[in-house]
Amino acid sequence: MTKLLGAERLLRDVGLRVTRPRLAVLDAVHERPHARTEAVLTDVRAELGAVSHQAVYDVLRVLTEAGLVRRIQPSGSVARYEARVGDNHHHVVCRACGCIADVDCAVGATPCLTASDDNGFSIDEAEVVYWGRCSSCSSKSAA
Repeated sequence: MTKLLGAERLLRDVGLRVTRPRLAVLDAVHERPHARTEAVLTDVRAELGAVSHQAVYDVLRVLTEAGLVRRIQPSGSVARYEARVGDNHHHVVCRACGCIADVDCAVGATPCLTASDDNGFSIDEAEVVYWGRCSSCSSKSAA
């Protein structure tokens, strides 16, 4: 019940109407970090019954535009959604299985995060994707 009230408050705080599909999508994204649209759709249908792909896509777009979820799309991957927003964190992606994990913002000397030429832009965010192999895939390839 508290989780539901928190989601309702989040929607109202950004000026969105509280609807069952919005609550269900927001809950699915909070439960599954880096969720593909299909996974969100599966979770929403389990909670609400028949819901169209388009309805879920529309809700994801609205929630992304409102800043309640973040859409990421690493090279070679479908779009994914996460509830961790507003902190400029980065991601690490496994080249073998495609799993994604969060990486907090780089610390210490970070020359690659400072643009050599901002071209007149007022830069407020840097997006970094680290690539490698997760521990599970590293273990499999070593065997």
